[in-house]
Amino acid sequence: MIRAYKFLLRPTTRQAAALGEMLRDHCSLYNAALQERRDAYRHPSKTTIRYGDQSAQLKEIRAVDPDRQGRWSFSSQQATLRRLDKAFQAFFKRVKAGHTPGYPRFKGVGHFDTVTFPKDGDGCRWNSTPHDRQTRVRLQGVGHIRVHQHRPVRGRVKTISVKREGNRWYVIIACDNVPAEELPPTGAVIGIDMGTTHFLTTSEGQHEPNPRFLDAAAEELAAAQRHLATFPKRTRQRTKRHRAAARKAAKLHAKVRRQRLDFHHKTARALIADNDVIAHERLNTAGMTKSPAPRPDPENDGAFLPNGAAAKAGLNRNILDAGWGQFLAILANKAESAGRLMIPVDPRNTSRTCPPSLSGCGHVDGKNRVTQAKFQCTACGLTANADRVGATNILDRAGLVLCDVA
Repeated sequence: MIRAYKFLLRPTTRQAAALGEMLRDHCSLYNAALQERRDAYRHPSKTTIRYGDQSAQLKEIRAVDPDRQGRWSFSSQQATLRRLDKAFQAFFKRVKAGHTPGYPRFKGVGHFDTVTFPKDGDGCRWNSTPHDRQTRVRLQGVGHIRVHQHRPVRGRVKTISVKREGNRWYVIIACDNVPAEELPPTGAVIGIDMGTTHFLTTSEGQHEPNPRFLDAAAEELAAAQRHLATFPKRTRQRTKRHRAAARKAAKLHAKVRRQRLDFHHKTARALIADNDVIAHERLNTAGMTKSPAPRPDPENDGAFLPNGAAAKAGLNRNILDAGWGQFLAILANKAESAGRLMIPVDPRNTSRTCPPSLSGCGHVDGKNRVTQAKFQCTACGLTANADRVGATNILDRAGLVLCDVA
């Protein structure tokens, strides 16, 4: 199986400056390649420029500019050009499908944060000082950078990426042939229902509290965003105070993101360790958090009727803060590594069906769910926690899925 490892880098001041220059030059290469494609297509000949054409120019570009483009790995520059090519492929795919195209845009220096080395040993070397107790990664043009390796790397290293997050630097190692770490069977089967009041509820009636990391940092974040908003959005040269305000806001958002990720990993690990089969809803979080469409007023031109956008915005914020999509992806990855089974099921009417597994009658009615927390069947009178009812129905549907497969 394939697995990615992410480690914090500990560069020296000089190495950090070199890493920043590497990102700047790769960003410049990306933007120049994009400009070439735009100019070629705007020409009366409508010339199409592809990745192979631009990759063939790299040797000449490096020879003309040895102090900048010539410093860095040839393969990493090819990866940057492939990144642009993938952006164009996705653009044309959206055009063909009739979706909103979204033409590839130029990257600002502050928004180009990743450089990829396609092969270990070609411009980069993982564990470049094996004789030393301290792990290091060597990058062409930067040197041997100390790595805070908090767990062993298994499998064969394929690609190495360097990423900037705020004022921190990370190395991401993608490995293949990683051995699975199967856990002993427990015989337990469980269904989980995702929510915002409780992060999740199991079919056994256990609730996992929702930590609401964004709400906890909301006051401090609002103050940082208000301070940042006092500066003009577009300036030729950011002031020192402007850069400090941007770093403050970014630092708070990064902290919330790391807290959420840590919570998701620990919660997923606990579920995987205790259960052989986990059933969950097949959620479309992108559709669930979509803003409601405006409602034009037929009687007044240019006027709109209330569409519940304010209330929906609050719900969207809670859903995104919970991070259901990220959690389910982490849970699926851990399940595959541990030899567990994940079963996604259709979530329709899971909170409206009286569950036979809880001595219910199977009646489906929107009025069954009295409140957010209370379920009371209008046919048989069964009363239970609404989230547990949803988790139980999810587990029952998972059993039907297994029967259909068998």
